[in-house]
Amino acid sequence: MTETDVVIIGAGHNGLTCAAYLAKAGLRVHVVERRKVVGGAAVTEEFHPGFRNSVAAYTVSLLNPKVVTDLKLAEHGLRVVERRAQNFLPSPDGSYLLTGEGRTRDSVRKLSAHDAEAIDGFSRELEAIADVLRQFVLRAPPNLLEKFGSGAIREAVNALQSAGILRKLTLEQSRSLLDLFTRSAGEMLDERFENDLVKALFGFDAIVGNYASPYAAGSAYVMLHHAFGEVNGKKGVWGHAIGGMGAITQAMAAAARQHGVTIEADAPVREVIVERDRAAGVVLDNGKTIRAKYVASNVNPKLLYTRLVAADALPADFLARIRHWKNGSGTFRMNVALDRLPSFTALPGDGDHLSSGIILAPSLAYMDRAYLDARARGWSSSPVVEMLIPSTLDDTLAPAGKHVASLFCQHVAPELPDGKSWDDHREEVADLMIATVDKYAPGFAACVLGRQILSPLDLERQFGLLGGDIFHGALTLNQLFSARPMLGHADYRGPVKGLYHCGSGAHPGGGVTGAPGHNAAQVILRDHRALFG
Repeated sequence: MTETDVVIIGAGHNGLTCAAYLAKAGLRVHVVERRKVVGGAAVTEEFHPGFRNSVAAYTVSLLNPKVVTDLKLAEHGLRVVERRAQNFLPSPDGSYLLTGEGRTRDSVRKLSAHDAEAIDGFSRELEAIADVLRQFVLRAPPNLLEKFGSGAIREAVNALQSAGILRKLTLEQSRSLLDLFTRSAGEMLDERFENDLVKALFGFDAIVGNYASPYAAGSAYVMLHHAFGEVNGKKGVWGHAIGGMGAITQAMAAAARQHGVTIEADAPVREVIVERDRAAGVVLDNGKTIRAKYVASNVNPKLLYTRLVAADALPADFLARIRHWKNGSGTFRMNVALDRLPSFTALPGDGDHLSSGIILAPSLAYMDRAYLDARARGWSSSPVVEMLIPSTLDDTLAPAGKHVASLFCQHVAPELPDGKSWDDHREEVADLMIATVDKYAPGFAACVLGRQILSPLDLERQFGLLGGDIFHGALTLNQLFSARPMLGHADYRGPVKGLYHCGSGAHPGGGVTGAPGHNAAQVILRDHRALFG
């Protein structure tokens, strides 16, 4: 048996962030990880001889700068570079959109003079709202409590402070915020733009990791969620961690260990120990017991409460609701080894566009059909694919002259209809994804040397992402802010005393941010000081 102050379930980026902050404050921390490597879904592995890539999470923007600074991640080897161009959207008709600093307006003007005038205003509108909402990222949202007491007073103050932040929005910005939380991205984009590629640029952010049509109510918030990012102090920019996404979590693990954290890999948790209505540690699959004053979970809330915590330790109404926690990103993830760079019909040859996020989804209507098709048959015959070629920015990933590409494919069903299994259709759908890229870049399929395939079922098996959900729970209105993961538990405290949520199933949600881990650590420290002074 091992004793510690805090045991954290899961050595993903949020678990490591939480551990580092707690250890910096003087607590003894023990992190247990089911896989043989740390990092959760943010890992870099060799998937074909000589070729390495970010296995699941694949790009950087949402990583919170305060976390980077506080944990001194640069001193532990993290270096993030910007894409030379931000996004490239080719169209089957030979036109294209290329965005990035000094590029976007001119590229849009070739497609639509109207949209060239409108895009800066729309981008500023999103940025202004994101600027205000960023202030909510590193703080717990107001939590709904039934009984009056010190906790209710604290939450009343939190609500007033939150209202004070929102008062910084103008009336028109407040109207736009309401639209973003309730309306579809498609409706909002159709009102503002006329060109399909321009709409698709923003519409992709509304459906990435979101198994929904861009015309689904609430999809506009997912679009906004992706506007919170920054790289090296530049807002709205996307980048690449040299060495892949594993470089982020390896730096976090090094920071945590520097402060005394014990990280134990190949240590799956069998159950959370609950004694006298309080979490008291965990039992591993091998029978080892780790006792602790506090337990923090970096796993999907539904997984935690339906597999790791005994049902009789939970309030019946809570358990009934968490069983219906909505998961499923509609994501099919691939890594491919290439013997050369692809050449796109719309913009042939090498160039900065190959360092960008290459979005193969030329219109909102295309995205809508892809979703409806997937709902009907399990995957879309014309899927949405974003391709990144990180080796254009990072020569550590592939042999000289060779390249690696990440394919982040949208609109496959988390569970196939009619009892079909992803194990039987993985290769078929992977062929389809390669063929989809080949339509825009003829010869792409022929230059593939090897591939790694992760269906939604594979993502669940390997990383604990239920339904392949990259966000640990859908970013729908009933699973956001004070309702994430549930009303009454938005303060990172679970329904069992001493049990905390530090993963993406807590506010502010998914993405490689470190924010839930940071926020949960502050709550645990506050509770610890209240108990022990």
